[in-house]
Amino acid sequence: MIKDYKIITLCGSTKFKDEFQMIQKKLTLDGYIVISVGLFGHSGDEEVWKENIKEMLDDMHKAKK
Repeated sequence: MIKDYKIITLCGSTKFKDEFQMIQKKLTLDGYIVISVGLFGHSGDEEVWKENIKEMLDDMHKAKK
């Protein structure tokens, strides 16, 4: 049986990596499906700053529903 889980999208600055991970864990344990950022450019994920990647990630994030 698959329940009707609510979906939550987390938004905010990627400099708050620890907070993103903490709230994502809490919400998941509370029974929510959590959509979050995939890379934390302001917290060490250097790939974000490669050519065209930041723009792609921004566009992908805006498409999350």
